[in-house]
Amino acid sequence: MASLFVVQGADRGKRFELPGGPAALGRERTSPIRLHDSEVSRRHAEVRPEGPEGYRIVDLGSANGTFVNGQLVDQATLRPGDRVQIGSTVLLFDSSPASRDDLTDRVDVLALARAEDRSEIVRSLPVGHGQRVLGEPESANEWLKVRLANLSVMYQATRAISHVLDPDALLPQILQLVFESIGADRGAILLFDDRRELHPKAVRWRGPVEDPEERMRISRSIVDHVLTEGQGVITFDAPVDRRFGPSQSIVDYGIREAICVPVQGRHTTLGVLYADVRGSREVEVEGPDRGRPKGKFTQEHLMLMVAIGHQAGMAIESTNFYRDKLEAERLAAVGQTIATLSHHIKNIMQGIKGGSYLVEMGLSQQDEGIIRKGWGIVEKNQAKIYNLVMDMLSYSKDREPALEPSDLNEVVGDVVELMQTRAAELAVTLEWRPADKLPKVQLDPDGIHRAVLNIVTNALDAAEGRPDPKVVVSTGIDPTATLARISVEDNGIGIPEAEQATIFEVFASTKGARGTGLGLPVSDKIVREHGGRILVESTPGQGSRFTIELPIRPAEEAADEDGLATGGD
Repeated sequence: MASLFVVQGADRGKRFELPGGPAALGRERTSPIRLHDSEVSRRHAEVRPEGPEGYRIVDLGSANGTFVNGQLVDQATLRPGDRVQIGSTVLLFDSSPASRDDLTDRVDVLALARAEDRSEIVRSLPVGHGQRVLGEPESANEWLKVRLANLSVMYQATRAISHVLDPDALLPQILQLVFESIGADRGAILLFDDRRELHPKAVRWRGPVEDPEERMRISRSIVDHVLTEGQGVITFDAPVDRRFGPSQSIVDYGIREAICVPVQGRHTTLGVLYADVRGSREVEVEGPDRGRPKGKFTQEHLMLMVAIGHQAGMAIESTNFYRDKLEAERLAAVGQTIATLSHHIKNIMQGIKGGSYLVEMGLSQQDEGIIRKGWGIVEKNQAKIYNLVMDMLSYSKDREPALEPSDLNEVVGDVVELMQTRAAELAVTLEWRPADKLPKVQLDPDGIHRAVLNIVTNALDAAEGRPDPKVVVSTGIDPTATLARISVEDNGIGIPEAEQATIFEVFASTKGARGTGLGLPVSDKIVREHGGRILVESTPGQGSRFTIELPIRPAEEAADEDGLATGGD
């Protein structure tokens, strides 16, 4: 099935499979391809089926436009490997036929000395010859020059996919390249696993598989020859009948002609690339090749396949390197997460332990003052561990905001009221300036409450100990009445310019041991899920201003958003 794979943006890593009908891209909750990107319109663009297997993307009058491979378009036909950019989100289009049907269970690599293995090598070519073709295209004949030009274009698309490093998209594109280059009827990529055993990883038939019993049988002896000798070969799979004289000519309808080449990486062979054709083949009746079938594949086809195998090997190798890199980064992130959370939980538990000790002491001495002090410490640390767990859940879990028409002043006012006690403890003035006549906003009250709470908490900590410390929280609306704003301004220590680019990264705390490094990333994630963004202005030594921008969607518009036909904000 055709799909769009997000390679850049807030939804990076998501794959959206395209349905049989039109599919809208945008911020709307009801969009089949919903993107959490404030630069994307509610209904930004639409992907529409075109022909039996094609798709076309159409811009729906969006505010920031739709780009395909860097070019601004009103509409454009999508081809495998095309990069679609809307807002700050980049998606990769894939529609390879191999992605619709898994045919890998139809491949048989015949064991050595099996009777069914009738393959005969008729031509061979070392891998180095195919590599030289790419370096010296002027040495090729006209047919091969044309194919090399096509190969160059196709390889750019393959290389673009290899940058995304999604094997599910890369391997079918390699087979597409084979089919378009040499006119194969069937093709397969067999790669080694960790135990150096070959397995089919991508298989393709030209057109539908009409015979449910049809198998792709690949000679093990041919594969071993290709891997051992490092050569690409052309083979025939048919008995050679030498009973006919030089004046006779026959047609054999059972001949299967195949090319098998190494998939060669930079330093090792990764597997083999196989392609074959079926059909009638006229048999040679004169000359030294008398009795040998005339083939469709020529030495030029073989040279091209060897070149493709070499390029495919490097692209696959790159995906493996990147996959290993991501796995190493993931494990490192898990280790960092465990270490960071263990540190914070240990500090919280020590606080609880200290408070419990005071409670126990107060009970033994029947001193109500000590009991209250100890219980206050326990309650404070219970709140810390609760907030830590909630931030972990909010950051780690994909969550659709439960939008409802809400009074933004009421949501933010609850946060200010809740934090007044904390402000008093830190001797910081917390001021609340709600806007007048603010319209209802479609938002998730619990999510926005937590996003604002984290920012206000940071502002209070930043202002603590400053001369005349103050935090001002306000709401407002932009001049176009399309965005609601929440502003949290403090006169605290400010954020150094070098650190401003990383404050929304997980565990990137500027508060030392007091911060978990989860608060701002959680706030940013929640706001992005609403289709909004957080803006930061900060001057070291003078203070900071965090501004949350949320799209205003009146209740009547939200109820009717399924009927929207055009984009724009």
